[in-house]
Amino acid sequence: MMADLTTTFEALGIALGLGLLVGMQRERAASRLAGFRTFPLVTILGVLCAELGRTRGGWLIAAGLLALAGLIVASNHVRLSAPDADPGLTTEAALLVMFGVGAYLVGGHRSVAVAVGGVVAILLHLKSELHALARRIGEDDFRAIMQFVLISMVILPVLPDRAYGPFQVLNPRHIWWLVVLIVAISLGGYMLYKLFGSRVGLVLAGVLGGLISSTATTVSYARRSGTTPGNTGSAALVIMLASTVVFARVLAVAAAVSQTLFKAAVVPLAIMIVLGTGLSALLWLRTPTHTLEMPAHSNPSELKSALVFGALFALVLLATAAGKHQFGDRGLYVVAALSGLTDMDAITLSTARMVNAGEIPPETAWRLIFAASMSNLVFKAGVVGVLGGHGLFGRIAVRFGIALGVMAALLAVN
Repeated sequence: MMADLTTTFEALGIALGLGLLVGMQRERAASRLAGFRTFPLVTILGVLCAELGRTRGGWLIAAGLLALAGLIVASNHVRLSAPDADPGLTTEAALLVMFGVGAYLVGGHRSVAVAVGGVVAILLHLKSELHALARRIGEDDFRAIMQFVLISMVILPVLPDRAYGPFQVLNPRHIWWLVVLIVAISLGGYMLYKLFGSRVGLVLAGVLGGLISSTATTVSYARRSGTTPGNTGSAALVIMLASTVVFARVLAVAAAVSQTLFKAAVVPLAIMIVLGTGLSALLWLRTPTHTLEMPAHSNPSELKSALVFGALFALVLLATAAGKHQFGDRGLYVVAALSGLTDMDAITLSTARMVNAGEIPPETAWRLIFAASMSNLVFKAGVVGVLGGHGLFGRIAVRFGIALGVMAALLAVN
């Protein structure tokens, strides 16, 4: 019973997401027939009819299709006969859905019907907000969403689910699923950046920079500080915050792919998050509060970027397997330090895979992540030293030095 209920809610959630996706595209195309609200309602109706059809007969699906076709014909007739009239289908679709909700209250789970009714009410209420959101999303933003749909809904399902290559560690579907996970996190930060605009507060700039790419953020702000010395305090704060968000990002990835690794890493990573937040807070207290122009970020869901990360992840998988085979755990630390220079995601996913496969204990895994993190901090400090001024390097070197000392202490104690 509980499994069936979970399946139904999953179907409704997917229906809502797909309906919003198609509706957003139609909204951007200035469709007068159906848009951001109508498509989710119709999609939900289809789920309800199909669910009820399991026990009440398949004729319910046919009836729903006939009713929808009738609405489309009627709406188009109104549009053609009276161009100034409102031919929208939202009210009609809502009526159909609420009919389905009423029927589901009798033939299905009442909690499902209540949830659907609440979603319908919210969609109807948020008319202005949803239309404004659709207008605010630019062409580049919509292209980013469509590219994410490509890599997650088109490419992922067709990839083979079996191991290939040396050490049998290259599973195309598993690798690409993890690519989708990382791209989703980066895309979330990118969309927040686009929604809030390029002129944001210092704290938000650091958080978004860490979500999108802390290394790219460090390079951008170090270069900016080198050409504009007056931005030294702001640049140091943003770089420190972005580097702190990396630990939270690693923890989130671990929670998503390996609960065993998450339980082992949560305490040391939480310590680093608290430490980084404290060091950032001290910088914030000494930095004038203002907004600044964030550097432009590239779309993280571009197919080229996804392929590059997939190749990097596959390379790290092979390197960790070969390193462990040839040199034991010492080889893993070398690979972790090298892969962590510019990217933390690949080594995090690689160690999570090894933990799940029972190849290394979780205690070793979080140590490898710390080794990669220390390498990453050293690399970013070097970037600041080369591109930024002496003032920025001094501020970053002190704080990164404290973080490195605490990480070394945690490695020595545990």
